[in-house]
Amino acid sequence: MPRPEESLDLRVRSRSRASGPCRGPRLGDTMAQLDSEVKEERLREDLRFYFMNPCEKYRARHQIPWKLGLQILKILMVTTQLVRFGLSNQLVVAFKEDNTVAFKHLFLKNYSGTDEDDYSCSIYTQEDAYESIFFAINQYHLLKNISLATLDYGANEDNRIGLKVCKQHYKRGSVLSSNETLNVDRDIEIDCVLLDLPTLADSSQAWKQSAFFKLEFYRLLQVEISFHLKGIDLQKIHSRELPDCYVFQNTVVFDNKAHSGKIKVYFDSEATIEECKALNISGPAQRNIPYVLVFDTFVILICLASLVLCTRSIVLALRLRKRFLDFFLEKYQRHACAADRWEFVNGWYVLVIISDLMTIVGSVLKMEIKAKNLTNYNLCSILLGTSTLFVWVGVIRYLGYFQAYNVLILTMRASLPKVLRFSACAGMIYLGYTFCGWIVLGPYHDKFENLNIVAECLFSLVNGDDMFATFAQIQQKSTLVWLFSRLYLYSFISLFIYMILSLFIALITDSYDTIKKYQQNGFPETDLQGFLKDNNSKEQPTNEALACLSCTCCLRRRGSDDPLILIN
Repeated sequence: MPRPEESLDLRVRSRSRASGPCRGPRLGDTMAQLDSEVKEERLREDLRFYFMNPCEKYRARHQIPWKLGLQILKILMVTTQLVRFGLSNQLVVAFKEDNTVAFKHLFLKNYSGTDEDDYSCSIYTQEDAYESIFFAINQYHLLKNISLATLDYGANEDNRIGLKVCKQHYKRGSVLSSNETLNVDRDIEIDCVLLDLPTLADSSQAWKQSAFFKLEFYRLLQVEISFHLKGIDLQKIHSRELPDCYVFQNTVVFDNKAHSGKIKVYFDSEATIEECKALNISGPAQRNIPYVLVFDTFVILICLASLVLCTRSIVLALRLRKRFLDFFLEKYQRHACAADRWEFVNGWYVLVIISDLMTIVGSVLKMEIKAKNLTNYNLCSILLGTSTLFVWVGVIRYLGYFQAYNVLILTMRASLPKVLRFSACAGMIYLGYTFCGWIVLGPYHDKFENLNIVAECLFSLVNGDDMFATFAQIQQKSTLVWLFSRLYLYSFISLFIYMILSLFIALITDSYDTIKKYQQNGFPETDLQGFLKDNNSKEQPTNEALACLSCTCCLRRRGSDDPLILIN
């Protein structure tokens, strides 16, 4: 089958022969007109080819859809990579959480196994405060004898092994509640002491009798105990990987800043992964890291190829847009509409490029983590997880080549501007309810303690979750606040569920009905579509082309089956 350029040249030569001998300006005008027609026809053919799907491009010019095959391969590779990394990351997170729970049971006296709100436990007497502080210190000293984990002592910031105790208190002060007398210097002093292992090993425990542990609770703000521990995660050996070595920075805080008679005890453990300095693991096939690194390298190469192809397509599309805009301005003496200019900017290619970049960076981080050179699991998880999300969302592009599946994409595209404007208005009302609920109900309801929790609680109510519990948990300490809470909750639920949410759904339904009507009666014609329809000559696939094509969708579709829809 001759190429479009060859057919155009033949058409030009035949027209020139039919025109007969010409002289002077008439010949020049004829040739200029023919050149303009050739230029216009070539532009029209290039535009039609650009807006074809991969199957139609194959039928038209036998161009193999490399990007389509590469995207399918990339989906399989990236998903496999994410699953493998996710399983490994779950082991890391589970190991950290298990150690945190074990530390709470080891170093917190009378820990019940369940945290109280955002703190671990609480103390109400001076005797319990002393016993809890000394209990944590003694447990640190006896760690190797009582712990079930592979733990050892780690050095602190000063490269010293031991347990650091710091207390914060007002510089001086006295409180006499009988005659309501208060004399406090609000300047805060911080005193610290380091208890190393030889000191803790003293059988007389003279450190308990030091003046440092004589606490004046009326001016005490908090006591902080910090220490470092080292551990090894041996469970990775079963998956034929090198184990991770951890450094746990543990902190126990006794918070008395409120001076309400209740000391809140907080425990925090920050785990960092370090390279194990000396490992001697025997046994057959103890490492499969080279195979994983080869697989990750192949994923990077696939994403680089996809990145190059999509970038090339965007560059060619921008050049084609410039040709069309210049020709349209020259022929019709006006600029093309904004919608036509945006048709050449393929958002799917931009999404693929972002996904490829994130996959490449995430794969490099994953390779460094496997080689024990980096330990940033969280950043790697975000990059790989988000890139896989974009890859699977990009599959919708290929479903959009079929008119039945294209309804979803067109509906989302048509309804998005109206939904954003509507959400901006509804968001103002939502923020008003958020601030109001936090100020009024915060002291009386756990779900209204801070703005973040209030926003989450109201969003749950909009979706119909946990309604009865929200009504029932309000404390009836103030009749006025209790009545206000009923008015507040009933008005919010009625307004957002019965009105705002219904209007939100109506906007999307209206866009869907509009798209269905356009599919039946035809879409509004733009300047670009009108330019493509000016010439009805369209290249039809030959039987040989169809016979060579194995894709089912390509065999069943014809170029004239559907109305002209710009596939972008």
